[in-house]
Amino acid sequence: MKINREFIQIRETIADDFNSIMDVEKQGFGYDKEAYLVADLLNDRTGEPRLSLLAFYKDEPVGHILFTRAYFDGHDDQPMMHILAPLAVKPEYQRKGIGGMLIREGIRLLREKGSNLVFVLGHKEYYPKYGFSPQAERLGYPAPYPIPEEYADYWMVQAISEKGLAVGKGKIRCCDELNKPQHWRDDDADKESASN
Repeated sequence: MKINREFIQIRETIADDFNSIMDVEKQGFGYDKEAYLVADLLNDRTGEPRLSLLAFYKDEPVGHILFTRAYFDGHDDQPMMHILAPLAVKPEYQRKGIGGMLIREGIRLLREKGSNLVFVLGHKEYYPKYGFSPQAERLGYPAPYPIPEEYADYWMVQAISEKGLAVGKGKIRCCDELNKPQHWRDDDADKESASN
């Protein structure tokens, strides 16, 4: 199916979008797990300030991206940082550039809001196209839970402010709902986001 990108609109979500978000997440991933995670993240106050965006094609919700607050574990100084998780696009709209549009718009808005770094655990072929650097741990940012060496390239970071990597180094802690070990197991590291 061909789409005309002129008909794609992206905006921040509102409370009334909840069912649309759930539908996009369930269809995009082909199962409910990510949708339930998103529902929990949207209610997690430790994830604020968060950024939730929906992409529409001719008024149909077709893609969703969520960025929640990230922290340095055990640091007093907490610069504004975020983690991208998850990103989903409905199957019939995948590989049309919608995921990339959501990433770019999200980063633009996070930069406006004063965020410094964005992290992602995702496909090593996909996210570097949008400015993410693999091997975030080697750059000084260990993930919340250990990532096996064979998946080290999947844990990535992008500096989005003038301070960039100069904001500090340290182990990353996510908001409470995302900082659970089941979201960081080996099998999750190898999954490609339902986005390209």
